Amino acid sequence: MKDFEIFKDIEELDNESKYLVHKAKEAANLAYAPYSKFQVGAAVILEDGTLVTGSNQENASYPLCVCAERVVLYTAATQHPNKKIMKLAVVAHRKNHKDLSPATSCGACRQVMSEFEERQNKTFEVIMLKSKNEWIKCPTAESLLPYVFKRSNLHE
Repeated sequence: MKDFEIFKDIEELDNESKYLVHKAKEAANLAYAPYSKFQVGAAVILEDGTLVTGSNQENASYPLCVCAERVVLYTAATQHPNKKIMKLAVVAHRKNHKDLSPATSCGACRQVMSEFEERQNKTFEVIMLKSKNEWIKCPTAESLLPYVFKRSNLHE
């Protein structure tokens, strides 16, 4: 499997990845995060170039919150059920802050991303801000969660 790629500046990313990060930033501004004040946005590009965005949605009952990654994946699946995801970008920032905060996807989102790869029988890249000004491009969603729980685990 191809190793993760680390980029010291967003300008080192390819144009499509930079565009996706920009759209994820826009989506983060639409987050409903009155409790954590941590706004997360995600964007995916589909095989035909269609762009889909999503943001985190919080609830006073914390377990009912939904991460931006899951919002964007479920939205893409609902609105474009037969189109494959090619790439996903996720970004975060504190409310009223312009600078992005390092934030990588939680385990639940990694599990969902991995199942999306299995559903579409195709991997996709994941781009995240790993640390201040250091971007990571992951070759597949499953590479973020080795030994992922799969459908086949239920039938063996």
